[in-house]
Amino acid sequence: MYNNLIVFGIPMKRVRLIKMCLPETYSSVRVGKNLSEMFPVRNGLKQGDVLSPLLFNFLLQYAIRRVQVNQDGFKLNGTRQLLVYADDVNILGGSEHTIKKNADTLVVASKEIGLEVSADKTEYMVMPRDQDAGPSHSITIDNSSFARVEEFKYLGTNLTNQNFIQEEIKSRLKSRNACYHSAQNLLSSSLLFKNLNFKIYRSVILFVFLYGCETWSLTLREEGRLRVEENIWV
Repeated sequence: MYNNLIVFGIPMKRVRLIKMCLPETYSSVRVGKNLSEMFPVRNGLKQGDVLSPLLFNFLLQYAIRRVQVNQDGFKLNGTRQLLVYADDVNILGGSEHTIKKNADTLVVASKEIGLEVSADKTEYMVMPRDQDAGPSHSITIDNSSFARVEEFKYLGTNLTNQNFIQEEIKSRLKSRNACYHSAQNLLSSSLLFKNLNFKIYRSVILFVFLYGCETWSLTLREEGRLRVEENIWV
């Protein structure tokens, strides 16, 4: 990790200071009211340390830079084949071969710096231009099998292989209803004016419902349904 920091141009003085903060780390586990004995932590970073997310980003960025942009791959905005948010990595490609090649490079580069790709949380999806996506099968990378799925949730948004938005709208409606019921006592209070209730709806409940709506591709039927839902609540 320290060598990677030097590669990114971090001054040696700061690298030495980071080294002083990380060794001899101890933790304990609390179960109910019982606290375990202290034990040394030899892998990973300190939990809750403000420096840990920054160091993790440096390590992950090193692994991501190892993934070369292939000429035959799908490109977002002309150059991007990787979408990364925190520790969630989405690899885009124009073919299964491209996806497998980039994923294999990412797995190998991650292992070099002590990171591991969770096979249980990793899936891949094919989004064909026509209705036929071909036979379904898993892909194997570094002795780990990644299942092919027809839909999955990424950053709180449901994605489907046919790019259907109906399921995402249903999920957002459920989240909105749950948010409303959690605040129902507050909204039904006689101490609040109507305009204040409307502000709470706009800033909290409506925000939960419209999360990720910038990526929705709506038909006229779906737009009509959303207008009906809005009129009911307003």
